Amino acid sequence: MMTRIQTRLKAMLTAALLTTALTASAQEVSENYLSYPQGFIGLQGGGQLTFSNYNNWKYITPTASISAGVHFTPVIGARLHFNGVWDKGSLGYDTDASYKYKYLNSNLDLMVNMVNLIAKGDYHPVNVYLIGGVGLAYTWGNGTAYEHKLPLAYEHGRLGHNFRVGTMLDVKVARNWSVNLEVAANSHNDRFNSKYSGSDDWQLTAQLGVAFKFGKKAKKPVVEEIWETRVDTIWYDDAVFTPEVEDGKATWNVFYKIRESDFEADEQLAAIGAFLKDHRDCKVDIKSYADVQTGNPKINMEYSKQRCEKAVKALTDAGVPASSITANYYGDTVQPFAENDKNRVSIIVATGLKDVNLKNMVKKFKTKEVRYRVQ
Repeated sequence: MMTRIQTRLKAMLTAALLTTALTASAQEVSENYLSYPQGFIGLQGGGQLTFSNYNNWKYITPTASISAGVHFTPVIGARLHFNGVWDKGSLGYDTDASYKYKYLNSNLDLMVNMVNLIAKGDYHPVNVYLIGGVGLAYTWGNGTAYEHKLPLAYEHGRLGHNFRVGTMLDVKVARNWSVNLEVAANSHNDRFNSKYSGSDDWQLTAQLGVAFKFGKKAKKPVVEEIWETRVDTIWYDDAVFTPEVEDGKATWNVFYKIRESDFEADEQLAAIGAFLKDHRDCKVDIKSYADVQTGNPKINMEYSKQRCEKAVKALTDAGVPASSITANYYGDTVQPFAENDKNRVSIIVATGLKDVNLKNMVKKFKTKEVRYRVQ
């Protein structure tokens, strides 16, 4: 018989714990909490069993509670707790018959928060309370037992003592709300349910509940900031320039029409000037020609001479030092191009040195002190 009772009680407690866990996990616990002291009002509902001498498991009945109290400190609290209303008792050892009656337990309980007592800090979303208290138990509606003339039966209501010890799991789901599971054992005098034995009656209750807590909103605790310094190594790409000298060379062709020698080459003159500006130690070499298919060697030599002299004059007029210019003319004795008409030409070649900085990217590092917060 006791095995069946224990199995039912375990199933009831397991279901209550699962319900509490699911309810707590479905809510977001507020980071804000209430300061102490804080008051609370609670409602609970569940089942109770008043142990009898015969088929105890038959006497599990619903029960409900209402309470109000104060948590004076994070550890100590007190409440006024009322529990009732439905109960059953056995009519005797040799029968399964039972009788119904009503009861009300009123207790002044002391509550000790074991989590805050042991753990650091005043706020935890899950708390476990040890509960102990004393009070009065009142029963009424016991007419059936009285009619069967059971020993210690009574027709009207009776008042007796109630001693309680229990534990409560409380889970915070919001700043002002929490859900709880409470299991408690109550000890009554034998008048409670008219048993034959003269020993006290034991009553076990298991209840799920909700509590509304009120008080001043606690200020967010000031956390002392602790700072430390570390040295970080920072790698970066840096440009390194290496001075070098490049050999510069540029060639320009100035073409002429038949029997012409005027140096009309503004574009080439501008390009030559730019080259000389970007280079040092410049030399300019001018070679002038005439095409072999026009005129004769004597005339062609004269044309190439005129072309050469006018080219030199155009360069010196443009600012090119005469000392840097070398000039020669070849008539039609040399044909630099395969196409005949292109050989009426002055070929200007400029050379010089250019100072340049070659850019190379290299890896470098530097150290930097960084201040960071540890707490």
